This record gives sequence, structure tokens and C-alpha cells, in this order.
Amino acid sequence: MNQAKVALVTGAGTGIGKAAAKALLKGGFNLVLAGRNLERLQKAISDIGGNDSNCLAVSCDVGKPMEVKTLFAALKDKFGRIDMLFNNAGMGAPAIPMEELTYEQWMNVVNANLCGAFLCSQEAIRMMKAQSPQGGRIINNGSISAHAPRPMSAPYTSTKHAISGLTKTIALDGRPFNITCGQIDIGNAATEMTERMANGIMQADQSIKIEPRMDVTHVGEAVLHMAQLPLESNILSMTIMATKMPFVGRG
Repeated sequence: MNQAKVALVTGAGTGIGKAAAKALLKGGFNLVLAGRNLERLQKAISDIGGNDSNCLAVSCDVGKPMEVKTLFAALKDKFGRIDMLFNNAGMGAPAIPMEELTYEQWMNVVNANLCGAFLCSQEAIRMMKAQSPQGGRIINNGSISAHAPRPMSAPYTSTKHAISGLTKTIALDGRPFNITCGQIDIGNAATEMTERMANGIMQADQSIKIEPRMDVTHVGEAVLHMAQLPLESNILSMTIMATKMPFVGRG
């Protein structure tokens, strides 16, 4: 069996997930790329230079428990173990006043962002406890929204604050089993999801301003840095952001 370390990236078909997958592959990891669109995942594998021996694409809605179990069964069947999970899959809701959001819009975000990270972490922890050598690393995509909201972002901001609590709990509960957990909070990486920031986005004072963005490759490299640390060391929290975005200070 190939002795390369094995990483699972959720939401791997585009954006941050794809950039992280590319960096991890270059860093020597075998990869499982998960997401809802299998065709997009397979294209991502081709784009990052992967092949059938070092990459596996699995269609999965991380908010659905049985699909997550199927994902991890496929991972185990292909590679035998898991060394790193990057909980990256996520989504937002329309930027409308909170009282106008439907229950379905709220729950779609909760299921994708919070339940998905919980369910994938559960399965990863089960494998990490049982495998030999025991242990592994979980990295959660928190976002700047884990610290400060944008206007009209209640579902997204709530779930990202919750991810911070999940990260710390996994880091604590994983100690006896050599399982560690950290969080990467990303601000304005240049992906399809942040295109609107290049065109102008609402600020706290209700004005519309264009916000600087950064190369998403830098995020992938940061995830790789966290992933390559020996398990005796952990980056509990990392913030990587466009230097000139309006976050530090008062806007």
C-alpha cells in the first residue's frame, strides 16, 4: 500500500477546496475530493495534476449522514486510513434582512456549514482512533465571519462562530488519541464566491465598496503548512486575509 499520507477535502470542486487539494497533492498527500458535483470534482483532479492512483472523487452532500458514511467507506476502501480532514464545504444565504429568511434558507446553511463539519469530523475521528498509527489532523474552514459579521449574514456568521467552538472541542477531546484540530479563517480569497467583492459589497455603514482580494493559492499553501506539521504541534487558529481588506480596525 502507498505510504503517502491521506487527506480528505470537502467542497473540493472549486475555489478554496480546489486550491487546498492542489497544494496537498504537491505536498505529497493522496487525496479524496468530496463535493456535490462529481463531474466538477473529476475536472478538479485533472486540473491539479492528479490521477486514479493518488486521487479519488466522491459525490457527497456533507449535511446528510448516510452520504458522509458512504464517503468515508470509499476513502477507507481506496486508501485504508485518513491523516487529514479539511472541512471546507459551505454556503451562504441571500443577503436580506434576517426576518425575511425562510426556515429552509437558514437550515440549508446550518446543514452545509455546521452539520457537515460535525458529521465529517465524527467519521474522521472514528477512523483516526481505530487506525495504526493512531491519530490525525482536522482543519476547519472558519472564515473572517467566525469573528465579525457582514451585514445581513445571520446564518453564515452563526455557523462560522459555531465552527470555532467545534474546533476547540475536537482539539480538546482528541488529545488522548493523537488527534488534533485547527481552524483557518480566510478573508477575501479570490474565488467565484467572492466575485461580488470585486464589484462592490455592502459595508457596515450600508455603503457599497470594492474590497481587495488575495490569490487563493496562498490559502492552499497555508492549509498545507498546517497539514504538514507533526501531530505534536498544532496551529489552533490561523487568519489569512487580503492585507488591505476592511477587517482590522474600524472598517
